[in-house]
Amino acid sequence: MPDQKKRADLLRDVVGYLEDNGVSDLSLAPMAQALGTSKRMLLYYFGDRGALLAQAMDAARPDAGQIFDGVTSDEEFVDAARTLWRAITRGEQRRSVTVMLQVLSLASTDPDIYGRYARVAVDVMLGPATQALVSLGYDPADAAARATLVVSGLRGLCQDGLVTSQRARVDAAAELVIAAAVAPVR
Repeated sequence: MPDQKKRADLLRDVVGYLEDNGVSDLSLAPMAQALGTSKRMLLYYFGDRGALLAQAMDAARPDAGQIFDGVTSDEEFVDAARTLWRAITRGEQRRSVTVMLQVLSLASTDPDIYGRYARVAVDVMLGPATQALVSLGYDPADAAARATLVVSGLRGLCQDGLVTSQRARVDAAAELVIAAAVAPVR
């Protein structure tokens, strides 16, 4: 049986390695060496390279299910979306967002390798936001479109902020995106 504490510690280190080194040229041997372990141990704890990447992405992303759980009003949805924004720009996940952005970008040029991970990265954020809006009475198709506005809009703004370092402008735009998600359609 794998040592779960050692596995958790190693997973945390893998996430840190990916945050520092990116995913585009991910190779297990250099990663293992940098982490003070062996390629064999990475495979033992995580399976193949793809499974390791999926597990690292799962461990590094904000728990959107928890963030949007229990939302009972448009105002609470706005608060939850703001919590998500803070998590990806200022919280623990701030650095790991760069990994997600890389995977999403790589999926557009190499869908066979990264497409599945990118779709999961989108779906695990989109699902809870959509469900929260449905529970507020929005039509499912409308809820999905509004959740997409929030998730994709905040993700794009996060990338903008990482590239430009213009926090005030990007934060103001995030507020507009979040407000638009629950605004009546004209």
